[in-house]
Amino acid sequence: MSAEWDSFEEYPGADETLGEAILRNPVVQTLVVMLVVSTATWITAVAGLARFLFVLSAPLAARPWTLVTSVYAHAGPGHLLSNAIGLVLFGGLVAMSTTRLRFHLFFVVSGMLAGTVQILAASMHGLSAGVLGASGAVFALIGYVLTSNLVSKYVLDRLNMPLWLAVFVTLAVAALLTFTNTNPGVALMAHFTGAVVGLVAGRFRLLHT
Repeated sequence: MSAEWDSFEEYPGADETLGEAILRNPVVQTLVVMLVVSTATWITAVAGLARFLFVLSAPLAARPWTLVTSVYAHAGPGHLLSNAIGLVLFGGLVAMSTTRLRFHLFFVVSGMLAGTVQILAASMHGLSAGVLGASGAVFALIGYVLTSNLVSKYVLDRLNMPLWLAVFVTLAVAALLTFTNTNPGVALMAHFTGAVVGLVAGRFRLLHT
């Protein structure tokens, strides 16, 4: 019995409590960061500092830190709640097959790319609206789940589509995901970009260990 117990103890995390396991979960960690940063956004808005600290806007080089802070900041509790639900549902699935580091890097990088494309697209049309929120990263998680699961992988491998068709299908699926939410004020290009990033990353299973 002693030998069996010693062998069990060698596995990382085998002796951690339920609370420790929850706190180590990247989804929970991301939720905490989103809550803290969003609360800070609402508080600093009173002093007129929220846009300077948290809102991504053009020119991007003027406040480079907002590339990161804007991913976790949200305009209000409803905005935060909607993205939190998506994070739990789809991020929870992704977290089961990857490391915490890969999860966090994927979340923040996909969110930054989504926000950047949204700002650049708006600037091309002479608009100066700012962007904040994790929806781009959440759409990346959704896209990743759609193409990284074993069923999708099997089907896509069997189809053996040419590159041009694979690109077309990816963009079409991303557009379909994007236009499921076309409410006023929604950053459509950010959603589309996040979905594309997730679909491509999932096809190559970049986060899987």
